[in-house]
Amino acid sequence: MFRIKDGERGAQRRLYERFAGYLMAVCLRYLTDREAAEDVLQDCFVKILTAVNHFEYRGEGSLKAWMTRVVVNESLSYLKRNERFSLSDEIPDEVEEEAPDIGFVPLELMQRLIEELPTGYRAVFNLYVFEQLSHKEIAEELGIKEKSSSSQFLRARMILAKKIKDYIKQQTK
Repeated sequence: MFRIKDGERGAQRRLYERFAGYLMAVCLRYLTDREAAEDVLQDCFVKILTAVNHFEYRGEGSLKAWMTRVVVNESLSYLKRNERFSLSDEIPDEVEEEAPDIGFVPLELMQRLIEELPTGYRAVFNLYVFEQLSHKEIAEELGIKEKSSSSQFLRARMILAKKIKDYIKQQTK
């Protein structure tokens, strides 16, 4: 860590090599365009290496968590600047009561189904599920109402549930 803070190029390169794959996966949870995700990741590493002197090491995992937060924030900033990002306060009429069994759904398919969600739904879903933010925190992060966050999450879940049920039905034919 000290070598990175001192600007040692080899240490910076090793940091990049160690975390670039993971952080790219985080980018791709929010951004469906790989080229845009690569640009955002590049910008993130510039920010990370520039701000690393302000990072306070708090034990194993704290660096990864901090870098993940930088990537999430930059990905959301990109979405706000470049994507049609509409969010709604409306609660869906029909609420899916029983979640489908995702145990038989391949991970790659789950990732693709999440990628296919509309931008706002995908952002809220990812913040809630993967970053484990509350709807209040998501609302603050995105500059929306808390009710908007919860309704977007509910809509995302309904869309995913339907697609998963369709997949399972197709597999059992």
